[in-house]
Amino acid sequence: MPPSPAYRPDPRFAALGPEFADPVAPATFPKHILRFRNDAWAARVGLDTLDPAEWESAFARFEPLPGNMPRPLAMRYHGHQFRVYNPDIGDGRGFLYAQLRDDAGRLLDLATKGSGQTPYSRFGDGRLTLKGGVREVLAAEMLAALGVKTSKAFALFETGEALQRNDEPSPTRAAVLTRLSHSHLRFGTFQRLTYFERPDLIRVLIDHAVECYYPELSDQEGEARAAALFEKVVEASARLAASWMAAGFVHGVLNTDNMTLTGESFDYGPWRFLPTSDPNFTAAYFDEVGLYSFGRQPEAASWNLAQLAGCFSLVCDTPALERGLGFFAIHYQTGLRDKMFARLGLTTGDLAADMDFLRLLFGWMTESGIGWAQFFFDWFGGAASAARAAQSPAASHYDGAAFAPIRAEVEKRSDERAPRLDHPYFARTAPCDLLIEELEAIWAAIAERDDWTSFENKIADIRLMGAALGIQTE
Repeated sequence: MPPSPAYRPDPRFAALGPEFADPVAPATFPKHILRFRNDAWAARVGLDTLDPAEWESAFARFEPLPGNMPRPLAMRYHGHQFRVYNPDIGDGRGFLYAQLRDDAGRLLDLATKGSGQTPYSRFGDGRLTLKGGVREVLAAEMLAALGVKTSKAFALFETGEALQRNDEPSPTRAAVLTRLSHSHLRFGTFQRLTYFERPDLIRVLIDHAVECYYPELSDQEGEARAAALFEKVVEASARLAASWMAAGFVHGVLNTDNMTLTGESFDYGPWRFLPTSDPNFTAAYFDEVGLYSFGRQPEAASWNLAQLAGCFSLVCDTPALERGLGFFAIHYQTGLRDKMFARLGLTTGDLAADMDFLRLLFGWMTESGIGWAQFFFDWFGGAASAARAAQSPAASHYDGAAFAPIRAEVEKRSDERAPRLDHPYFARTAPCDLLIEELEAIWAAIAERDDWTSFENKIADIRLMGAALGIQTE
């Protein structure tokens, strides 16, 4: 059957021309075993009416969607990887496959991971491990539930191939993932144009970004448009970094090619959630100096923005860009306060006072070693949860004098309406979490017995938490 009337194809990126991407062909896979289908988001982009065969055709064989891109495009970009500039990257195992509007009218991308080799694969096979696909689905689901603006895992197919990898037991099973994102225009997209000294194409890309993602800037022209767009990207990136911190999430690889103009979290490799508050906690075993540790993520985002400012300086006065970058701190502070308070179900007040409280809270959480997710679960709604907190497995943390000032600040900001505490999620004693031990257990069941029960149950539990917290972003 055709897509539903809600399907609104709107391919825009290809019109930029051959300087921005290369046509590629998807890999041919021996098997197409559906492991995940995001029906909720499929409905929002008008693809929920596809039957199983059509879903397989679209998201395992990558046959063109009606009225959409005739061929996949591997996007061109460069990037700083662990702050070393690399001109030899680009879409090496994925491509942009389609663009379409959602039910709110926003332009979204359908792009892949593990769909085969491209001109930028270098020595890679262009494939994705099934374990990597499982981890990406779970990361995207968890972050969305915790209020982080994130790509959505849209489809995951196991492909029947055996892959050799150095960082996990091999051979290992293979998969191909489709993600739904607001944009794949990366900081590194601009860096490549800067590398080749193409201010003309930077202007083209700025106009494209404004038209597609920031239409409120359409009345601006020339340098004013570039400066205004940069300010928007600074705000979006600062709020993204703040949301990672509130979620207790460590991305692991915050290179400039992993940050986009729309401030959306995506591309989940060695990510982790914090077991306890620790600013030095890292996700990637190869991050030997902690460059992208939990506490340094805001710094990483700001540094990446400075590299983007260098690109924009080819078409805009430096003082205007410096002014835009100067807004990072206030947007980060506001974003952190908003996300932390939303996760605790508290009411906001004076920003300076709220930030003083958060500094106190972060210090106590780090010093006490309390479970990160447990604390937010125990005190959701503030004073209304005091009885719940007293019955918590972590209750002993709340008895001492060290917690007294935290409790006072929490109670002062309590919502008298006790938001959503009647939800069944809050009747339990432990929160939904997603630590490495559980991830490994979920994968072990799949790898050893092809048992997907824990994976499916985890997605259901994450979505239950998201409904209870009521802070999901889109």
